[in-house]
Amino acid sequence: MTDGSGEGPDDEEARTARPWIERIGLAGIALLFAILFGATAVAAWSGGEPFLAAMGAVGCLMTVWVGLLTIVRG
Repeated sequence: MTDGSGEGPDDEEARTARPWIERIGLAGIALLFAILFGATAVAAWSGGEPFLAAMGAVGCLMTVWVGLLTIVRG
């Protein structure tokens, strides 16, 4: 069990960044899912379901955020 410091047996090795092609591919998948979440939000809003629309919008924003972090941090 770890103490939350982030230091574990795998942290001793130097961490290498992902290759650019992998980063771009993962970001592309995240973009696809963000589009689907956004479409769900728009459809739910137009159908009169504000709670589902809010959930779809939050899912869209979080997926875009993770996609950008994938490119930036690797």
